[in-house]
Amino acid sequence: MQPKFPQDSITTLTDLVLPGETNPLNNLFGGELLARMDRAASITARRHSRRVCVTASVNHVAFNRAIPLGSVVTVESKVSRTFNTSMEIFIDVWIEDRESGIKNKANEAIYTFVAVDETGRPVPVPPIIPETDLEKQRYEAALRRKQLSLVLAGKMKPNEATELKALFTE
Repeated sequence: MQPKFPQDSITTLTDLVLPGETNPLNNLFGGELLARMDRAASITARRHSRRVCVTASVNHVAFNRAIPLGSVVTVESKVSRTFNTSMEIFIDVWIEDRESGIKNKANEAIYTFVAVDETGRPVPVPPIIPETDLEKQRYEAALRRKQLSLVLAGKMKPNEATELKALFTE
């Protein structure tokens, strides 16, 4: 399987926050943001694998800043690492200042998707080659995140989590 670069499957979705998508404080509902992030990540996973992909888990979500009514929101997602049949998708959420046009990071998330065949069985995905410093940093950390998730889910014994153990024994 031919390796790909993270830039090959990047997805950027830009939309406006409308009144029906806000809470009583006139900020975007968290669930609405989660849905937008899931859509962007799904497109990224499909572009990378060229397969139907399903959301396996939402590993991390940070709601760092409220997103007010009328904001222009950009959800940017890209593959941070692939494993055998799964892909970790890192998502950055940006708010565009209405007057200056400057974008500020508001939130981030990490989702895991699995590529499947027409019967729903997992299938292999192409590896990625990180290029930028940020891509390399996210790529390296992805294995630790995966091992932590597996340990917490009871699917891996703590003593088998070699990347996690290395954090505490070096």
